[in-house]
Amino acid sequence: MSLIAVSNLEKTYKNEDVETKALSSATFRIEKGEFISIMGPSGSGKSTLMQILGLLDRATGGTYFLEGKDVTKFTDDELARLRNKTIGFVFQAFNLLPKTSVYENVELPLLYDDQSIEKNEKKVLEAITAVDMVHRKDYLSSQLSGGEKQRVAIARALVNNPEIIFADEPTGNLDSKAGLQVMAILQKLNDAGHTIVLVTHETYTAEHAKRILSMKDGQIIGDTLVTNRRIAKEGEIFLK
Repeated sequence: MSLIAVSNLEKTYKNEDVETKALSSATFRIEKGEFISIMGPSGSGKSTLMQILGLLDRATGGTYFLEGKDVTKFTDDELARLRNKTIGFVFQAFNLLPKTSVYENVELPLLYDDQSIEKNEKKVLEAITAVDMVHRKDYLSSQLSGGEKQRVAIARALVNNPEIIFADEPTGNLDSKAGLQVMAILQKLNDAGHTIVLVTHETYTAEHAKRILSMKDGQIIGDTLVTNRRIAKEGEIFLK
């Protein structure tokens, strides 16, 4: 059973009498433990696809099975519960609370958790440790560099130990060095067993994944394995 299986996935936006098809006939599978890039220019439909796969939006046609469950039939509450337990998100804009500490930002997804304070504290510290930010855990997010903010965003995505991490242009607001550090963390998380789905418009960034889904005009036009994968390590790039 594939982790993700979609068939003829469609998304059409309606504005009065105007219909815009953002996604058309998307069919593919993602296996547990894969690292996939969804790559395409602005307007190609890649973010729309990610939002549907991440249960932030609904398709208007086709089927989507996540861990064998047909999520197109789920209620909004069921989608929210599944999203909270199964999926972590990393966005280009970080989306951190500026006057809140690193620890508190990472803790946010656990605020409605029914586990003990001790268990939640352990989860937060493990997530912060995974992105090498323990030394900054009491800093306000407004005191951090862009690369550090993205590390915190990744830690927040990790705190519930999700099956899948969706990263939407995670290096878009970073310089090249900080971007490589973020890619190194994502590759390390993939090596640890997390499934990573990376959305990017850059071939260079996409080649850090193991497989690339290429998009144009709302359609998937390519599905290829990366033969010379870029491995980010300590600010350097190695081709594998």
